[in-house]
Amino acid sequence: MVTTDISQLVGECTTWVNTLRSKRSAFTELKEKLQLLSTNLQDKDTLKDLEHLQNQFYIQLINIHDLKHAIKDHERIAHWEKEKKGQLTDATLSAHEDHLYQYEQLMGTLDHVEEEFHRFVHKIN
Repeated sequence: MVTTDISQLVGECTTWVNTLRSKRSAFTELKEKLQLLSTNLQDKDTLKDLEHLQNQFYIQLINIHDLKHAIKDHERIAHWEKEKKGQLTDATLSAHEDHLYQYEQLMGTLDHVEEEFHRFVHKIN
């Protein structure tokens, strides 16, 4: 997908940022649920799985934050270019493609971590 229209680019960025906000909220809730579930765990393997998930939630929340801010910065640059130069540069269009790739990769990772969480909950219940 090559985006050349600023309104389309902004629309995509807005969609990505809103989805990342939703994922951040969902992951924060899952992290809190994990904390509640962890209170009575004693099995060594289960504790390893717990630690792995805690680390994943920590890392992925940082990744969500970083990508969300990168997309917002990208959107500001696109607006500036359109206003000052009348069009988007090839570098901005390329950056948009890079952000799309990063977004898709992160969504896949987040889905995987969420599946891991649900398997863990099923395992301990």
